Amino acid sequence: MENRATDGDKQTTLHITGMSCAACASRIEKGLNRIDGVAQANVNLALEQASISYDPKQVEIPEFRDKIASLGFGTVSEEANLNVTGMTCAACATRIEKGLNRMPGVTGATVNLAMETAHVEYAAGSITVGDLVSKIEQLGYGAIPQSAEDNIADVRSKDIHRKKWKWIVSAVLSLPLLWAMVAHFSFTSWIYVPELFLNPWFQLVLTTPIQFVIGWQFYVGAYKALRNGSSNMDVLVALGTSAAYFYSLYLTLRPSDVMEGMGGMPVMTMPELYYETSAVLITLILVGKWFEAVAKGRSSEAIKSLMSLQATTARVVRDEQELDIPIEQVRVKDILIVRPGEKIPVDGVVVDGRSAVDESMLSGESLPVEKEAGSAVTGATLNKNGVLRIQAERVGGDTALSRIIKVVEDAQNSKAPIQRIADQISGIFVPIVVAIAVLAFIVWFFLVTPTDFAGSLEKMIAVLVIACPCALGLATPTSIMAGSGRAAEYGILFKGGEHLEMTRSVNAVVLDKTGTVTNGKPELTDVMVGASGLAEKDLLRLLGAAEKSSEHPLAEAIVKGIADRGIELVGPTDFENIPGYGVKAHVEGKQVLAGTRRLMNGEGIAIDDSAEKHMNELESAGKTAMLVAVDGAYAGLVAVADTIKETSREAVARLRGMNIEVIMITGDNERTARAVAAEAGIERVLAEVLPEGKAEEVKRLQEQGMIVAMVGDGINDAPALATANIGMAMGTGTDVAMEAADITLMRGNLNSIPDAIEMSRRTMTNIRQNLFWALGYNVIGIPIAALGFLAPWLAGAAMAFSSVSVVLNALRLQRVKL
Repeated sequence: MENRATDGDKQTTLHITGMSCAACASRIEKGLNRIDGVAQANVNLALEQASISYDPKQVEIPEFRDKIASLGFGTVSEEANLNVTGMTCAACATRIEKGLNRMPGVTGATVNLAMETAHVEYAAGSITVGDLVSKIEQLGYGAIPQSAEDNIADVRSKDIHRKKWKWIVSAVLSLPLLWAMVAHFSFTSWIYVPELFLNPWFQLVLTTPIQFVIGWQFYVGAYKALRNGSSNMDVLVALGTSAAYFYSLYLTLRPSDVMEGMGGMPVMTMPELYYETSAVLITLILVGKWFEAVAKGRSSEAIKSLMSLQATTARVVRDEQELDIPIEQVRVKDILIVRPGEKIPVDGVVVDGRSAVDESMLSGESLPVEKEAGSAVTGATLNKNGVLRIQAERVGGDTALSRIIKVVEDAQNSKAPIQRIADQISGIFVPIVVAIAVLAFIVWFFLVTPTDFAGSLEKMIAVLVIACPCALGLATPTSIMAGSGRAAEYGILFKGGEHLEMTRSVNAVVLDKTGTVTNGKPELTDVMVGASGLAEKDLLRLLGAAEKSSEHPLAEAIVKGIADRGIELVGPTDFENIPGYGVKAHVEGKQVLAGTRRLMNGEGIAIDDSAEKHMNELESAGKTAMLVAVDGAYAGLVAVADTIKETSREAVARLRGMNIEVIMITGDNERTARAVAAEAGIERVLAEVLPEGKAEEVKRLQEQGMIVAMVGDGINDAPALATANIGMAMGTGTDVAMEAADITLMRGNLNSIPDAIEMSRRTMTNIRQNLFWALGYNVIGIPIAALGFLAPWLAGAAMAFSSVSVVLNALRLQRVKL
């Protein structure tokens, strides 16, 4: 399905109930994509979710729910109960109720004036409790969320519990039938079977509630599928078990055809009856569905573990009082108090206090980071030993942890291109299986064993029940969920299944130098004054003022180095950043230029030989030298040095060991670039590349047949990140870079690059294993059943556990160690 998303589109996630196989997911997906205003809809069978991108001007969320309901499935609604303050009359309650009901995603809201409460039902994933609180506050009232269990988790827990007890009841009723069936085999003739168990009427009484009460779900699912012009696993189960049940019922109601006199007492010949086939099949399928539901619950452990990191309450200062409030009620600019041992509730800035903060959940570094006034802090990190007063900067869905959770959720809801294979097969799977089953019956009944209706029926039933479209539907999404979730635990965030799949094919990694290969925290090391007559202090004062407005790491190093020398800096009267060249500014009435040789050449400024020689020496030592000119004349130069990260050399060696070419790209001159590259073990260098030229260099590599991963952390890396086959942004970098990238490496550790590629390769191997077993199981199993080598109950057992085996294989990814 073509993605028609635009910038104005919204995203929502609906939790769906009632899906039993890949055909169900495919039908819902097609139905949603046909709705006007829907740009893209993906349905994930394993997560039981629909992720929808839509134009809110053309369509609203209730239409999605109605469409899903018309296809025979349900959606889970979230519920929120709020204590409302400030209401004085019925008009207040009516106003709030109307305001809430107008919110996108709200399916029903009632406000009780007497109880001073509001009860809201809304589509899961569309809005948050915080949005509801904000709406009520906009209307001029107050709202405090009441504590409540997670509705979706509760629904899933009840579903697992229900499946468990359905299986238990079905197993108890099926046991006598299974007992009689097993005892029928010649090698088990020594087993005692009560005569009652052989009675056809007794078997009918046991089988009927299994078929039509416990197994009613299969009839309902089959009816809904067929009513909408589709088919699914329920159709196969309903056909197979019904054939066994009704044929046995026919024999029971016409006993004269099958009775034999034995001492004057009629006895039913057991091979003629198939009650146990119907009952045992349903029982085995139910236990498979129960195991599958439990296993699918485990596949979302990554999201649960991330959510568990969040603080649930915050201590906020309001009206000079400290109040403990739910985290949802924290607002931007609130002042929060965080005591030792407490989690920092939201992203913010320290305004008072000093402490060490454990940021290992983000950075992976075990050593705490010192924080003081002006330091940025991140929600869910742990305050160790001091009291901090923090001003909230990002709350709710804007915090770093919330964005991480959102990225992981989006990745798990997305589809990898390889899934198209399973989707295409699932669309035609059931009709083909039914056709094969009918053909098997015809061949056996008319050609192989003429007039043996019972035997031919048995072969048809075996074909129907061994086929498993579920395994095909779960093969890809469960692996994507487990793989992306495990990667997130290592600080590697894949933005979608397509990126997770593509990363395995990367054969060239392009590394930006500053902040990626190096620490990105250079220091001012050398100052050389030219023959202009300026004193070193005056040169540094002018240079520092010119660089003060620049956000480049080198500029920040220069400004910090000059400030550390005790020189006060004023701001420039005007400032111009020239990407890839340097800066131009007016300071104290003088024009100041600072940057590369190309900047000086472009401005017609001559550089003397001694400066050129000194500059070459600095660059050969791996330092970055910048020339300074004042009022059109060369005035001196400065140099900064940036050390490579401790992990750079190890990561480069790992990449080369994976047969991946490593290339470093930088705007620095050739000498400096090669000195840094040599230290990191990188052989190929692209130096003196302007920001806009980085994307062009990536294109050139792609034209040479390379699958390129670009790794960067700055704003000027964004075009190259977007151009590369896979863009990897260091999480320590800018939001712009992370937005343009396909993968975010939260820990700023270069070992995360080979880890990401390794995780992609393992996940795709796992998907291929799942698809092989799912496809191979059906390709091999269906012919075996058609040839008469499988009893229906054995075929049912194989079908029941095929999808469970696929899910369990995918869950192995959760134990991968990188």
